[in-house]
Amino acid sequence: MAVCEVNGLQQTESHTPLIGGLPDDITLFCLARVPRRYHTLLKCVSKKWRDLVCSEEWYFYRQKHNLEETWIYALCRDKSDQICCYVLDPNSSKRSWKLIRDIPPQCSKRKGIAFEVLGKRFYLMGGCGWFQDATDEVYCYDASKNSWDTTAAMSTARCYFACEALNKKIYAIGGVGSNSSDPLSWDTYDPSANSWTSYSDPNIVPDIEESFVMDGKIYIRCGASSTVPPHVYSVVYEPSNGTWQHADKDLVSGWRGPCVVVDDTLYVLDETSGTRLMMWRKESREWVALGRLSLLLTRPPCRLAAVGNCIYVIGKGLSTVVFDVGKAGNMGGVMVSSSIPKLVTDDDVISCKTLSL
Repeated sequence: MAVCEVNGLQQTESHTPLIGGLPDDITLFCLARVPRRYHTLLKCVSKKWRDLVCSEEWYFYRQKHNLEETWIYALCRDKSDQICCYVLDPNSSKRSWKLIRDIPPQCSKRKGIAFEVLGKRFYLMGGCGWFQDATDEVYCYDASKNSWDTTAAMSTARCYFACEALNKKIYAIGGVGSNSSDPLSWDTYDPSANSWTSYSDPNIVPDIEESFVMDGKIYIRCGASSTVPPHVYSVVYEPSNGTWQHADKDLVSGWRGPCVVVDDTLYVLDETSGTRLMMWRKESREWVALGRLSLLLTRPPCRLAAVGNCIYVIGKGLSTVVFDVGKAGNMGGVMVSSSIPKLVTDDDVISCKTLSL
């Protein structure tokens, strides 16, 4: 019970519990165990329930007690050249991609836009247009609120750049900027301060094609059309000293397509001849072919995402192939997998990320 003062007189304000007759901590214990796909219904019960489900307290409680569920988000471009975003609940009995509406119109036509997840939010950053220079704008989608907002602009305008999350910060790396921008630079975003900090390093490659995080380090690979020498084809960021160094040449030799890290193991989808999944073995420092995916199910170019031990290969039209790297067998070199039907439209997949809530 809270006490407040009105016109010099003390009055008491009674607390209204989330559920009558139950302490709020017991209510939180119960409601936080409701599957994520029903959270929209919980928000319809009352304003107090909606505020709870959208709160940081709810997010951290589910995280602390291992109740969070991971969904996959795909940034796509449709036939009209518009940016769009879809979400997939891997645990649903009827797995299908759902459109996220109300994407900010300011970035709907941009090229070279970056996409990254941090906590319960994902961010759309930068990009450029046919008649527009690179921008520093950043838009944020809160998955618990199902709403968009703007956030602090990047220190540097960027387009076609790498973006990764590491140590609770977002890293925006390289890419093409405005005439005044330094292409050999990267920015970091601290959500607690809602601010960006800029750094530069001569080892940063402006023309970036792929990136991933493994063993607490960021790896970036430049585009195949780049004119940089082979020995700087890929670089790795070491957060302990804040520098970029040349990456392991043996690892780089097999990094020929979209990639994902599962249990600190790197997997790459080699699309140079069909769709073949490759795995990097750190101990023996070699690439191993796990098998090929059926051409009847995959529609390159594809992107990869991981939920638990399952890798999702997501191609044109959001055609999706799923297999468990711990259990997947193969028959004649073709990997055993399941699939999720594609959309009616043939949207191109730009990037895929996972968000746990």
